[in-house]
Amino acid sequence: MVHILRIVNNVHKSFVRNKTPSKSCMSRKYTSQSSSLPIEIRRIRNFSIVAHVDHGKSTLADRFLELTGAIKPGKENAQVLDQLQVEKERGITVKAVTASLNYTYENESYLLNLIDTPGHVDFSNEVVRSVTACQGVIFLVDANEGIQAQTVAVHSLAKKNNLTIIPTLNKVDLPRANPEKVKAQLKSVFKINSDAVLSISAKKGWGVQELLEAIITRIPPPNVTLNDHFRAHIIDTWHDKYRGVLCLAYIHSGTLKMGQTVKWRSDVKQHTVKYLALLRPSEENISEAIAGQVVMVGLGPKGGGSVGDMLYALEADHNQEPSSVTAVKHMVYAGIFPADQSQHPQLSDSIKKLALNDSAVSISVDSSPALGQGWRVGFLGLLHLDVFTQRLLQEYKAEAILTAPSVPYKVKVKGAKVIKQYRGEEVIVTNPLQLPDVKNIAEYYEPFVIGTIITPVEYLGAVNTLCIDRRGSPLPSSSVDDTMTMLQYILPLSEVVMDFHDTLKSITSGFASFDYQDYGFHPSPLVRMDILINGVLVDELSSIVHSSRLEYNARKLTSKLKEMIPRQMVQVAIQAVVGGKVLSRETLKAYRKDVTAKLYGGDVTRRKKLLKQQSEGKKKMRSVANIKIPRNTFIDVLKK
Repeated sequence: MVHILRIVNNVHKSFVRNKTPSKSCMSRKYTSQSSSLPIEIRRIRNFSIVAHVDHGKSTLADRFLELTGAIKPGKENAQVLDQLQVEKERGITVKAVTASLNYTYENESYLLNLIDTPGHVDFSNEVVRSVTACQGVIFLVDANEGIQAQTVAVHSLAKKNNLTIIPTLNKVDLPRANPEKVKAQLKSVFKINSDAVLSISAKKGWGVQELLEAIITRIPPPNVTLNDHFRAHIIDTWHDKYRGVLCLAYIHSGTLKMGQTVKWRSDVKQHTVKYLALLRPSEENISEAIAGQVVMVGLGPKGGGSVGDMLYALEADHNQEPSSVTAVKHMVYAGIFPADQSQHPQLSDSIKKLALNDSAVSISVDSSPALGQGWRVGFLGLLHLDVFTQRLLQEYKAEAILTAPSVPYKVKVKGAKVIKQYRGEEVIVTNPLQLPDVKNIAEYYEPFVIGTIITPVEYLGAVNTLCIDRRGSPLPSSSVDDTMTMLQYILPLSEVVMDFHDTLKSITSGFASFDYQDYGFHPSPLVRMDILINGVLVDELSSIVHSSRLEYNARKLTSKLKEMIPRQMVQVAIQAVVGGKVLSRETLKAYRKDVTAKLYGGDVTRRKKLLKQQSEGKKKMRSVANIKIPRNTFIDVLKK
């Protein structure tokens, strides 16, 4: 018995000895933890990659991730930061994504916070938010295409925010590349010295390491304060199924630790930090973050948070703290309605969650007699609208009906103090149904934009004709080089958002590029055009139209309705009306029964009698008939 106990005791000691970590194992564990400890501010670099669409931003981000060991090289790791399904399907970047990378340069370890931004003008809000957390940008230009319209816009944004700019030519390995020509363009348009321009091939990795080191040597560390109360601003938010709202925060001062109690500028409630991580790009939990870092913060399911809000330590004073994000100006509005009203709660929840991740949209409750309860949603452009609805379906399985997009207008109301529903003299109208009575409107205002077009010289005539046809007013143009010209036009937003870009690409064989900036509201001869069905006003089909487009739009809409409205037992008159004047009319013929089919020979008076009875019956039916347009017809018309 004693012998058996001795054997069991020896086995137990051996088991405990094997479970105890060795010194080398403990050392490796400590090293892993120490890599997540806060770094010195002087060794932090925050930067974004900005460029025109399809100039290679996401490919360059992949090379940075490979060089710093965040991912392994290979085709399976292409476009790593484009994580949304819609981004992979369309081949474009929709969301600005952060990756915190470690890189050793001259025996010192640096933390590089990279933000890969979208290039399309409809997602420019992502770029604006991203640069608020950066001290420099990589200004990427395609060595084949040269300067494009969005290139001008992102350079202007970087200069406005006093960021260090690293001009870089990409795709220099391609046969059509002409680096010297593009360098001359950069010098002509932006006054950038050719010696400061780097040349790389993001696809093959040429020059990427030199660019990574230029980030360290050229971009300064963040100008932040470590010995102060914690203060950070939110540059992005998203919803997690289990953890609630998660925020991406740029820390301006102090330190943030797990378990620390913080507060929002917009809320008096106190919250505890429950999640703190670096995005590499996958989450890496850390216990502490310092000023200058970009980190993910979670305050639990009820922690809240929104883009532009500020997060503080309890001791910090924030009474005079200005907002870090400027207000978004929405260019396009559209109605979103559930396919069936029973799906309203699900769609409402999906829209709220998606709006957390897309702070550029504005949402207000809307209703329609034909489509039921829904929302009026503001977007930055048609692509933004298209991507939003696609994400609703892909990420939340929420099907929605989308009405035809329209732009916001402004009206000046007579005697606004007398009319109680209007608090000010000028009213923004996002839906034609919101227009006051025409008798109370002193003046209409239409939104305009400054459009920048860079086009080859041989297409100048076609481009100028297009802009003038769209009611554009020319501004002084400038030459980019011997073959490219930069045009600027003041254009009505309503003429731009629909099909202007597609038409421009078509007439220039795809060589021209287009970008626009808000130019505010200006007086314009606008009217409200209504649709009458047998003399009854159909509110859903009303629209705001420029006086020069009235007849064209009226004929187009009435013809479309004639095709889509099913035939009735009575004749249906479809009219486009402005102020009691009929601009266009289409008549939908009634079903007609052949009441004379049973006649065979005889006197013609019998035939006339039957036709007269039928005519009187139709007349009586028309006087009491209620023409009901099917819901699907509304959907088809409003979509188009």
